[in-house]
Amino acid sequence: MRHDLSARDVAAIELMDDPHADERMLARTYGRFGFVNAVVSRPGLLYRRDIRPRARPDRPLRILDVGAGGGDLCRLIAGRLRHDGIAAEVTALDADERAIRWASAQDRGAGVRYRRALTAELAEAGETFDVVLSNHVLHHLDAAELQTVLDDSLRLIDEGGLVSHHDIARSRTAYALFAAATWPLSRSLLADSFIRVDGLISVRRSYTVAELAAVVPSGWTVRGGVPSRLELRWEDTGARS
Repeated sequence: MRHDLSARDVAAIELMDDPHADERMLARTYGRFGFVNAVVSRPGLLYRRDIRPRARPDRPLRILDVGAGGGDLCRLIAGRLRHDGIAAEVTALDADERAIRWASAQDRGAGVRYRRALTAELAEAGETFDVVLSNHVLHHLDAAELQTVLDDSLRLIDEGGLVSHHDIARSRTAYALFAAATWPLSRSLLADSFIRVDGLISVRRSYTVAELAAVVPSGWTVRGGVPSRLELRWEDTGARS
């Protein structure tokens, strides 16, 4: 089936977002996120460029992952920080109880803090972080939710902090590459999961760089990357609008 990728398909709903989604398939999906993200999200670059350089000698580095899902990114970051001898407090935040329940059961000593909450709840409580990030969350949000997450992100970063929201950049190439790359794995590694179907829906729901730049407030920077990536970024310089 061919899909029109000239505009965001905001009516398409990912299967794992269904509150009645099959729990076994959902768990398997969470379990495969680490593999998929290692290939498409380049977490090593995020760690080297934006997290490790912010280590502080006076206190632990505080990191918040918004919409953390299965928590694979948080556990990877926590492990690398520990390997590099950097004290840190890593928080995996998700509004879905199923995700937090599954992720916390997989911690295995990583020391990540798993919280079921919205960004607004943390902001209202006065919590702050050195890095606020997300991966594959923006395309899930409607216009009002996007604005809320961006406003909360600015409230949640400490002086000199960074907000870095990463997602897919929609294109025919991105759709075709994901379809081709996941097809051989659909009956093995990705079997009985929502990865392939939801991944293709995610591409259809995602922004292009130009689309995202047109709807975010002044002060935010939108960057494109490889493979078919975008980043919505804010670095605190003490001059917030």
